Amino acid sequence: MNDEKSSSGDRAEDVPPEGMKASHVDRDQVVEILRDAAGDGLLTTEELEERVEAALAARTVGDLAGLTRDLPVSPAPSDPGVRSKDVVEINQRFGTLHRSGSWEVPRRLDVRMHGGDVKLDFTEAVINHEVLDLDVYVSVGGNLVLVVRPGIEVITNDLTVGVGDVKDRTTGSDSDVPVVLRVKVTGRLRGGDVVVRYPRRTLGQWVRGESAL
Repeated sequence: MNDEKSSSGDRAEDVPPEGMKASHVDRDQVVEILRDAAGDGLLTTEELEERVEAALAARTVGDLAGLTRDLPVSPAPSDPGVRSKDVVEINQRFGTLHRSGSWEVPRRLDVRMHGGDVKLDFTEAVINHEVLDLDVYVSVGGNLVLVVRPGIEVITNDLTVGVGDVKDRTTGSDSDVPVVLRVKVTGRLRGGDVVVRYPRRTLGQWVRGESAL
């Protein structure tokens, strides 16, 4: 969307995430979250009816977010065999979180996303374990991007996909590099995509015909 204009005359990319127009899919996702919350006893029948009505009439993603902001994000199952310092939690609501450079990969990473984007760049990460358990819950839009290098394998077979898609752009690549990290992705995708890819080349690398890795 290089020069795409919004109805107000501003560029679409200049609109904050909470101001983006809500789609039918976004509304349906929030209604499902509200019904699940009511089933768990978090909302009364009256509250559910009021919020569902508001969700169906919502115009923006921000309007929808306000209807679920006081509800707990779906928790990850606890594992008594994993020490707390080995578990990292990311709770992202709107905006973008980008983790890159020499960050330390934990044993388990719990990512909860509600209308925001998270990018995890593993290309220079410090890897001390052979396996990363990545538990994901994505709702109301938002994308999880995993940037990897040869030797890092991402397994998404146990990820439940409701609305959205898993796009693995590393499959079929020929590499004799031994696997140093297996990222086992579990959880639920209720909106947005999970993208697995190699790093993109800079302009200088593209001009020189160099690889990004």
